[in-house]
Amino acid sequence: MNNAAAKIAPQPQHVPVLINKIIDNVNLAGTWVDGTFGAGGYSRALLNEGVTKIIAIDRDPSVAKTAASLSEEFPGRVQFKAGNFSELDTLINNEAHLAGIVLDLGVSSMQVDQPDRGFSFSKDGPLDMRMSNLTAYDIVNGFDEADIADILFQYGEEKASRKIAKAIVMLRPIVSTLQLADIIKQTVNKPGSSKIHAATKSFQALRIAVNNELAELIMGLEAAERLLPPGGELAIVTFHSLEDRIVKKFLGARSGIDRSVSRYMPAVKYAESSFHANRANPYRADAEEVSFNPRSRSAKLRIARRTEAMYHKINRDRLGLPKLTQEALEKCDY
Repeated sequence: MNNAAAKIAPQPQHVPVLINKIIDNVNLAGTWVDGTFGAGGYSRALLNEGVTKIIAIDRDPSVAKTAASLSEEFPGRVQFKAGNFSELDTLINNEAHLAGIVLDLGVSSMQVDQPDRGFSFSKDGPLDMRMSNLTAYDIVNGFDEADIADILFQYGEEKASRKIAKAIVMLRPIVSTLQLADIIKQTVNKPGSSKIHAATKSFQALRIAVNNELAELIMGLEAAERLLPPGGELAIVTFHSLEDRIVKKFLGARSGIDRSVSRYMPAVKYAESSFHANRANPYRADAEEVSFNPRSRSAKLRIARRTEAMYHKINRDRLGLPKLTQEALEKCDY
């Protein structure tokens, strides 16, 4: 059970979170899609455990070299496609009978460890965070106070969002990650004993906004449903409550019962379920994994198997999405 972790443990920055739980609970054969390739940890582990082929997808062009290196390690078993996992069914276009899709929704440690990418509030770098054209600098220095507050509250669940947004507007231009982190810390004024940095939620919110992450997640889940054949498996690792809530509600809706988001919206029962979740509660990291990979502490893994039911369009209004995500989805072509 711990073979995969042991193989990857010597390079802790590349440890794929909850990989043992995935290996123990999916069919390790056929072709799998790694929709968030990153440093390639999940792909390497799956290939080592018997998966025939990996189709690696990532919208960060810098990972192409990593994919090429993995392809040399596993000749003829790795295919890389540049793009976003929300475009899964377009990128793959039914060219393979898939056994499964794995998605790791956390920001890659490879990206956090590069200060010039601007993801970390503990290392100084430019306010970037992008994998597209918009940057965190654009938001922090160009958006008005109300819009910044909405982003921090809806995407970071930051209670002090208005206070932080006001401080940002007053003190800009803000050009670096440490400058912004310090402004947030001084504004929130949390006790030094707090285990969570005061800027954690705000940086999460900015990253989600820059990369349109929640809208991409919804479109990716829908694409996975369209692409997977009966018996195909979907394994999703999340790292914060917003992501996990969306995945949980989506799989709940696709497993036969669309549970209401409020008492005023009754549950809807579908004639057929397009997914069958293998358990109600998510898998969590055990103490051993947390000890050598602290990043796994907040991670949750959900696994579901595609049924023979036809794809049917989901009612997105029932997923409890942030308003900003709903607006972003309306602008997308799908």
